[in-house]
Amino acid sequence: MKAGQPTAIDLQRVTVTRGGRKILRDITWRVPAGACAAILGPNGSGKSTLARVIMGQMWPAAGEVAVLGERFGDTDLNALRASIRLVQSNGVVEFDADETTLNVVLTGFFGTVGLYDPVTPAMRRSAIRLIRQVGLTKEAQQPYCTLSSGERMRCLIARALVVKPRLLILDEPTAGLDLLARERVLATVQRLVDSDRQPPTVLMITHHVEELLPATASVLILKDGRAAAAGKPRAVLTSAVLSKVYQFPVEVKRRAGRFWVQVHPSAWGGLVR
Repeated sequence: MKAGQPTAIDLQRVTVTRGGRKILRDITWRVPAGACAAILGPNGSGKSTLARVIMGQMWPAAGEVAVLGERFGDTDLNALRASIRLVQSNGVVEFDADETTLNVVLTGFFGTVGLYDPVTPAMRRSAIRLIRQVGLTKEAQQPYCTLSSGERMRCLIARALVVKPRLLILDEPTAGLDLLARERVLATVQRLVDSDRQPPTVLMITHHVEELLPATASVLILKDGRAAAAGKPRAVLTSAVLSKVYQFPVEVKRRAGRFWVQVHPSAWGGLVR
């Protein structure tokens, strides 16, 4: 980070304990405001737990947390959460089956699963603009239930952005999607980051290196609740680091600002013994 640059996420030696077991241990990581960052790691590494800490939904047993310049313990977390939006592929929110895509996006202004309050012309214009940005103009008047999984994810991203959050957290946004749907979601997020004059800080949580955007400036890699590596993608997304994290040999390739992990079939035998 540059000296004097505002910080969106500042974690200092954060430890989380649950049931007498340490889920996270001594996590230290800083993300500058307006940056695109990612938390990467295997299942059970602590990614979702750390996201809950950043959201103010879980209090650490030790360490200090500051989000959007507000230090936990000295700020109103309910007020802070108004500036944060979380989008999950496996979210529990269920909308009315006949609600249109446009109306689902409009519910983002109220944080509800249906439209129960009057919608202003300005709200409608903003929702339509975001629907166009995520590539769903043709689907705006379709029932939400008719959208594909990838289209629903893009709709939910638009819904999250209508209130112009300062921090947008995407928790495995491409889980379960086929190749084309995955790439459309990633292209949507990259386009929003590139086109917005004051983009929110974007935090991507994922298992897969290939889902990281070219705009990603900082990566935290977790393993067994600890920080295996943290820093710029080129510095931490290496064959040596990821082979150690996943405990088998992998090869990392980089092209056009994106990273890819390859596993040679000769290594498969060691995985199933």
